[in-house]
Amino acid sequence: MAETLPIGKALNTGLRRAMERDPKVLVMGEDVGKLGGVFRITDGLQKDFGEDRVIDTPLAESGIIGTAVGLAIRGYRPVCEIQFDGFVYPAYDQIVSQVAKMHYRSKGNVRLPMVIRIPFGGGIGAVEHHSESPEAYFAHTAGLKVVSCANPDDAYWMIQQSIESDDPIIFLEPKRRYWEKGEVNVDSASLPLHASRVARPGTDATVIAYGPMVRTSLDAATAAAEDGRNIEVIDLRSLSPLDLTPVYASVRRTGRAVVVHEAPVNLGLGAEIAARITEECFYSLEAPVLRVGGFDTPYPAARMEEEYLPDLDRVLDAVDRSFGF
Repeated sequence: MAETLPIGKALNTGLRRAMERDPKVLVMGEDVGKLGGVFRITDGLQKDFGEDRVIDTPLAESGIIGTAVGLAIRGYRPVCEIQFDGFVYPAYDQIVSQVAKMHYRSKGNVRLPMVIRIPFGGGIGAVEHHSESPEAYFAHTAGLKVVSCANPDDAYWMIQQSIESDDPIIFLEPKRRYWEKGEVNVDSASLPLHASRVARPGTDATVIAYGPMVRTSLDAATAAAEDGRNIEVIDLRSLSPLDLTPVYASVRRTGRAVVVHEAPVNLGLGAEIAARITEECFYSLEAPVLRVGGFDTPYPAARMEEEYLPDLDRVLDAVDRSFGF
């Protein structure tokens, strides 16, 4: 059975399903209860599950994650909301020093089944600390798994799969896409949590993206089709571990690859993906692997963010440059 839902509502419904199935699932964060979260992702959950399972915390991200570590050790499955991407840094010490290390430190005897939800990326006209893309920090950290949904079906299933996982997972939500609608198959998930997918088949070039840039890349592929270019778009979905098997297969067919992300290009995830494509597909490449991303500056004021964010034209420009080799 399929339902049409926006991404935000799909996340809400997925959280609800997980809480109905397992009484050990808790939701905690700033304003997640009575308010339902600043983006209303947890709307109605406290009313239905009570204040003991949907917990309004103090404004202290380190405290939220530290408390969740203790709960996870005691057998609970906490889902922590970091209100905005740029607010995660006070919790970074807890995430890197405790969350990522506990299983290894205990020789595999302690699991931390917890999910840290982070709305990330720009495009909402917000001030600094509300529009950042911190994924590379976490994907680089051994012991963490990092995923990002890009459509309502993935939002619905990936949040449930993340909660069911025994590993700590950073769950990145493309906040400017919260209101975009799509079909959700509520009967079964189409893919495992850490699998990438071909979002649009093509033959001429491969565009690789995740999170908010998947929609941008699909729009670029539609525009490119008007010029006779058939662009394949791959949604990574999982940033750590990376599932690049579909990417390699695509690049071997097309000979061209462009990696798109909103985070700055310098030392971003695109660098790792480009390196792996070069290692695996060197003799298939007709051009260097190109990257499209944010600039190497702090996120700008809202009135300038359209100049900062990668858009359809910048993706198409990279595709054109690839064909120029």
